[in-house]
Amino acid sequence: MSVENKNKINQLLQKSNPEELYFSSWLKENGYSDQLVKKYRDSGWLSSLSKGVMYRTGDKPTLFGALESYNRQLNKNFHIGALSAFELTGHAHYIPMGRATITIIHPKQEVVPDWLKSYDFGYTLEFFSTESLPKPKLMNYKPEYPNTQVSSHEQAFFECLLIAPKRYSYMDLYHVMENLTTLRPKVLQKLLENTDNLRVKRMFLYMAEKADHQWFEYLNLNTIELGTSKLQLVKNGGYVPKYRITVPIELQEYE
Repeated sequence: MSVENKNKINQLLQKSNPEELYFSSWLKENGYSDQLVKKYRDSGWLSSLSKGVMYRTGDKPTLFGALESYNRQLNKNFHIGALSAFELTGHAHYIPMGRATITIIHPKQEVVPDWLKSYDFGYTLEFFSTESLPKPKLMNYKPEYPNTQVSSHEQAFFECLLIAPKRYSYMDLYHVMENLTTLRPKVLQKLLENTDNLRVKRMFLYMAEKADHQWFEYLNLNTIELGTSKLQLVKNGGYVPKYRITVPIELQEYE
């Protein structure tokens, strides 16, 4: 391999995190031809994780590094959300046992790639797409991964409600809600006004009011569209007239 090509691969590797991936389409856009990339693989500089997906030989890709490079190189919008956002920031009401599950949220138009579903990053990965949160409220979790974002606590709870009761029980989520004493009413107001899912909005407000959080008083319910129809969130539950929803009896009776 020529000195020029060695310098080029050295520059590439020095500019990136060792836990990241390299995508062939991005490499080509940045002046690395298919023939040159093949030479890097044959020479042992790069190893293949999947077709068109590579990593630095000797390193082990991590989930954060993979999402970072996938979002940055290919302009994707995958983020970690729902209960995983609370767990990563130490705000879950319980510690999961065994292999941790990470929930990855993505726009419906962005298909989950096969390599992300099949490669073992050390977690059980769950994927969820939604159009109910058109203006996501995200935050950086690790400075070295600015493109791997995590849902803010406000949005994470909305995502939990979107997945409930299939993934999480409403009772478990209420226990999470009890601990959310520092949510920001301005952020919540925007989420409630922009979310089109009536079930999520009504259950959120019901839980927040039941938990008697101070920030609930700062929400302007007059600008939040809640609809007029009755919603049965569970079978054989208890009816809440104010929010026109049927909730689990154990939640309704919980004090």
